[in-house]
Amino acid sequence: MKEQFKKFLNEEQDPKAIEKITSKLHDLLMKGEEIGYIAVQKKPAITVFPDSIVLTNKRIIICQPKNLGLSMDFTDYTWDNVAGAFVKENILGSEFSFNTNTDLSISIDYIPKIQARKIYTYAKEQLDLIKNPIVAETPVVETAQVIEEEDDIEEVEEEVEEVDTEEVTNFAEIMPATTPSYTETYEPIQPAQPTTGDRKLSDLSKEELFDKLQNYKKLLDNGLIMQGEYDVYKKEILSYM
Repeated sequence: MKEQFKKFLNEEQDPKAIEKITSKLHDLLMKGEEIGYIAVQKKPAITVFPDSIVLTNKRIIICQPKNLGLSMDFTDYTWDNVAGAFVKENILGSEFSFNTNTDLSISIDYIPKIQARKIYTYAKEQLDLIKNPIVAETPVVETAQVIEEEDDIEEVEEEVEEVDTEEVTNFAEIMPATTPSYTETYEPIQPAQPTTGDRKLSDLSKEELFDKLQNYKKLLDNGLIMQGEYDVYKKEILSYM
């Protein structure tokens, strides 16, 4: 039992009060309900059985011992019925209060300041979750979208596989069983006999042949003739030089 309530003894809570409260609450918590914080009243005079306030993820529970601690009254208020929470710091402790949607005001005084701040912060967090439920539901929506996208991808993949199979079948039907084999032959281009006007290469002087070779080189450099054509012209001209 000590391990169960030890985490609620960080801000000077009365250990006996915490132990009694947690033992009573064990059978009162709903499914999925967890205790977030427990604040214990600390009056200046010696109080054997102080009041306490318990905050869970589902409600606020006011614990008030009766009959010299032999019994205890529990009054709870769900978070969706709480309109607002407030804390007022006084010289001797603080006062934590909250209002309900039915304009009911509940308060507990003489709460140590640090405990009052903790329960106020926890209460604000729970109220924010009530006002903004979309934040909590976002992961579920994203998961649903991912599942839908995966289903769409699977459908597209099935369609693609069917189309591919049909195309291969049609291709096999169209193509003949055997394809003829052939060998292409290319004959080298035989350029016309380079001439100068009506004169043949054999009639030209070496200077004229050299000029002719230079002209073909310029045509090659300018991309007007191919390298193969130039080589043929060059070989032909050189044979007369």
